[in-house]
Amino acid sequence: MNKRSSAIALGLAIVAVLVLYSTTYTVNFHEIAIRTRFGKPAGVERDAGLHFKLPFFIDSVTKIDRRKQFVESPLVQTATRDGLQVMVQAYLLWQVKDNDADAQAFFVSYGGSLDEASRKLEQTLSGAVKAVAGFNFDELVGPNAKLAEAEKAVLSGVAGATKVGVEPIAVGLSQVVLPQKTTVSVLSRMAEVQNTLAKLEAAKASSQAEALKSQATSQADTIRAFATQWASRIENKGNAEATQYYERMKQHSELATFLAWIDAMRAGLRGSTTFVGDTSHAPFHLFDLSTRVDKNGIPQPKDASASNTSGVANSTISTGSATPRGAQP
Repeated sequence: MNKRSSAIALGLAIVAVLVLYSTTYTVNFHEIAIRTRFGKPAGVERDAGLHFKLPFFIDSVTKIDRRKQFVESPLVQTATRDGLQVMVQAYLLWQVKDNDADAQAFFVSYGGSLDEASRKLEQTLSGAVKAVAGFNFDELVGPNAKLAEAEKAVLSGVAGATKVGVEPIAVGLSQVVLPQKTTVSVLSRMAEVQNTLAKLEAAKASSQAEALKSQATSQADTIRAFATQWASRIENKGNAEATQYYERMKQHSELATFLAWIDAMRAGLRGSTTFVGDTSHAPFHLFDLSTRVDKNGIPQPKDASASNTSGVANSTISTGSATPRGAQP
């Protein structure tokens, strides 16, 4: 009797555990639970914790992760707007929408399976990547790239092709590469562009050099013309002053000749000088005290043809100690 009672109690405990297991379920903080009754959606539970349902085959619960999911497309070949063939790979961040109607729609569309939804979204993303065909190649790579606009175009394509219940969050282009044949063509075109730019810069530099050279030549001509004009003005002024002096000297030719003799003596006899020569000729006749003077009192040289041995002098003359006749000390 005791053994039979124990077996019944054990059986009842097992049944109670099975009933309790089939009538309860738990929801984590990052999950939502789709409850179905006889295979049809019967409600959505989003509060974390322990919840109850009808047992066995009456109610079923499917839990869906609400965290962001990552999907990456394969490399897809497409043409850019400027006719280049490129290989593009993109990634997609998505999640199940939070409201009850969209969560139930996701369950209906994908059977509540995130893996099934990711496979479908990968195919959708592969088709949407071709939206880069609306951009030039240099708008996808390089410092002037418009990647944000390209990614926005791909995201719009994904959002338009996905089923209800899925929320695309962000799209990014992880790779934009060239096929081998296209790479050679692009490099050749880039070389041509660089050569063209180099020629343009060389032409620009040559033009600037010619402009600077022309400007310098013009300035030099201006300075040279100004200097020539200024020198001519100085020369004309000097000639005018010399003409006045010459006219005055013409009126007193004897005085002018005497002054010229004095200047010649001063230029030839400086410091302590020994002179040996004929004092009958100008301007050295000024040292001969017996030289005759004219009516104006100016000593005159003797006739060169006359023989006068006494006119030869050998003396030491110093401009500081000897003064020519008729000159002011």
